[in-house]
Amino acid sequence: MGNLCALLSKEPAKKKPTRRLSHAPSHSNFSKRWAGMRSSRKEKLELDDALIHEQALAAAILFKQHQQNGTLPSFDRSASLRYPNAGSKKVTLPRSSSSRARSLTDPLLQPHQLAHQEIKLDDLETNHFVLVHGGGFGAWCWYKTIALLEEGGFKVTAIDLTGSGVHSYDTNKITCLSQYVKPLTDFLENLAEGEKVILVGHDIGGSCISYAMELFPLKISKAVFLAAAIPTSGQSTFDAISQQAGSNDLMRQAQIFLYANGSDHPPTSIDLDKSLLKDLLFHRSPAKDVALASVSMRPIPFAPVLEKLSLSDPKYGSVRRFYIETPDDNAIPITLQKSMINANSPEKVLRLKGSDHAPSSQSLKPCTTYW
Repeated sequence: MGNLCALLSKEPAKKKPTRRLSHAPSHSNFSKRWAGMRSSRKEKLELDDALIHEQALAAAILFKQHQQNGTLPSFDRSASLRYPNAGSKKVTLPRSSSSRARSLTDPLLQPHQLAHQEIKLDDLETNHFVLVHGGGFGAWCWYKTIALLEEGGFKVTAIDLTGSGVHSYDTNKITCLSQYVKPLTDFLENLAEGEKVILVGHDIGGSCISYAMELFPLKISKAVFLAAAIPTSGQSTFDAISQQAGSNDLMRQAQIFLYANGSDHPPTSIDLDKSLLKDLLFHRSPAKDVALASVSMRPIPFAPVLEKLSLSDPKYGSVRRFYIETPDDNAIPITLQKSMINANSPEKVLRLKGSDHAPSSQSLKPCTTYW
């Protein structure tokens, strides 16, 4: 996984050539024109942001209508397979029609920045990444990561866990971890003999890939925990991430417990207050990603979070493990990440500088090795 992040360095920006004006405008006229340009740009930004929110709301309303009318389409597959076909022609996608200037917080990395230029894909044990989202998310949250990996020549599969993303199952009916992780375990079980993958788990997806590592250690080349829960044997996801729960007031404020079986029974799922999503998960992410999450996130099944994992050294322990820290994380604070790292001793720890809890929604930032 070091190939994925360790050498993602930004290229220095090239200065655009400047032209010297033969007749410089007066200071007062220049100031007026500059003020007008700034005002115009601000209005365009506001219009673009308003358009994004209108589109997001329209999508949400349409989705709700389909749910109420019972016309929500069912999906036969729970995995989004996204990788280049060697025999197909390259499809050129249309450029965005948005006039909004690219934000400094939404950098676009070039494909060659994704992996070290000296690394040859043919020399790797596997070039196939399997991305497992966190609680409430879906395969959709990896859209930028998928694009960057594919541009770098990697093969990518983004999984929708049960009741997540486009998987149509009711989250409140999920009663155990094996049921929640079934799309992932089904995918691994159906891999060709001898084929291996690199598992990447985000948030509670860390527990999901841990469960899969115990079942299919010979099919997993490496396991990467990205701002993720990394429980030890005998721990549940809740045990792993609640070590400092008392100090995370924002998480407690954002959680909404749902009781599909009645208030006299345990919660069936956990939703997040949409008004707090940005502060909790996306405070360093672009506004368009917050808008996407606000209409795409679904409740988190409660039972799998409470289930304790049984992890053995011969199976789970045989898989190489890596951890990627997110130092500006408000959902799983860096102190909690370090505590889990110390308890599990991954082979290497990397750091995404300045990242919040949603690095999968951001363009990948430079990583530095940290011991």
